Amino acid sequence: MNFKEQTYYFIGIGGIGMSSIARYLFLQGASVFGYDKTRSTVTSSLEELGVTIVYDAAVAALPATVSSKESLVVYTPAVSEEHPQLNFFVNQGNKVVKRAKILGDLTRDTICLAVAGTHGKTTTTAILTHLFEQSNASYTAFVGGIFQNSKTNMISRGNTYTLVEADEFDRSFLHLSPTIACITSMDVDHLDVYSDAANLQDAYGEFASQVKGSLFVEKNIPLKGITYSVTEAADFYIDGIRSDASGSYFDLHTPDGVYRNQFFNQLGMHNLSNALVALAMASKAGLPVEDLAKSLASFPGVQRRLQILINEEDRVLIDDYAHHPTEIKAVYETLKLSFPADDKCVVFQPHLFSRTQDFMTDFATVLSLFDRVLLLDIYPARELPIEGVSSAVLREMISGPSVELITKKELANRLSLVDERIIVLLGAGDIGEEVEGIKHKLLYDEAL
Repeated sequence: MNFKEQTYYFIGIGGIGMSSIARYLFLQGASVFGYDKTRSTVTSSLEELGVTIVYDAAVAALPATVSSKESLVVYTPAVSEEHPQLNFFVNQGNKVVKRAKILGDLTRDTICLAVAGTHGKTTTTAILTHLFEQSNASYTAFVGGIFQNSKTNMISRGNTYTLVEADEFDRSFLHLSPTIACITSMDVDHLDVYSDAANLQDAYGEFASQVKGSLFVEKNIPLKGITYSVTEAADFYIDGIRSDASGSYFDLHTPDGVYRNQFFNQLGMHNLSNALVALAMASKAGLPVEDLAKSLASFPGVQRRLQILINEEDRVLIDDYAHHPTEIKAVYETLKLSFPADDKCVVFQPHLFSRTQDFMTDFATVLSLFDRVLLLDIYPARELPIEGVSSAVLREMISGPSVELITKKELANRLSLVDERIIVLLGAGDIGEEVEGIKHKLLYDEAL
């Protein structure tokens, strides 16, 4: 693909998956432009790089450079089919492709390592990226989150390997034909796309059939592959786990040997599982296991993935992307293990009306585990409201703890008054935009 001679226009460029591809193409010498509904830290970082972004959906707002029929238009499924600019390019006859298609094109002539699964894709891909970085390998990584150290979601050190997330939404992962892949989990989600669990499992089966080399599967997943586990013996497994508030020590078992007393610097059994499969995939790509295991101790972490923002004697503030009941349960179990004596307050912003409707009872059950629950309104993203589906309805279903409905404007002040030492912010919507204000309020108030 001749990047320097192509002009790209990304509709929804601020999306985490879109922005990494846009960044990569710009750095390869392509002309890159984009639209997004609102300015964010992601769009601002692209603008600082030199990418031109407009925040007006009108056709008249299109930069003159991209209005020609030769521009290649990339869009995300989150963009409405009624989007004026999208329709303009379709009617004009431009080549218009979904993000998944261009990601498949970019990875096709490389050794592609792809991470699939309902949960854990971003963290696993980020750990995999860190392992390749520490090994000085030739790779390019497209990650669905921002590294805490480098503040980017795309790293390129060459083109021998590509490391990507294989997203099941909209069946996007079926555009990939990876050399090595993993499936971390197959919990039901995206029922607006799949309608039922059987269709979702069929899609994962189809993805598995497209893997050209090795497929790693968590041992409880009913697909054929190289197994891994943090709870029982498997082809790759971990035991002897000793966890505290800094991470976990463990013994690593691989087909080639046992590596004892290793350390991973992140909290949670789910993250340890993510680290295990990332290591297994990297080893299959030819990187030395002993070096990979040592590198786990220096993983920099990803923003909004159990990110500890405050860790003081009287207050701990943690931010996480969890938006599915299974993910919230994993966060709760991690907090229970790491901070067993402390009460816990959760702030939850439900993501999508359809997901809230599908898992209302499960959300209520898992949120009831916390000592205090603060509920924000549902973040709609691409959806219109569904009658009878709201945070107010969810509040009535939560039993036990103190439960409040709250607005984003009220949130920082309210959190400064709660008694619980542990505060965790959860959701895949725009709750992340509130983090810095909350952090400042808690640090400032408690310094007085």
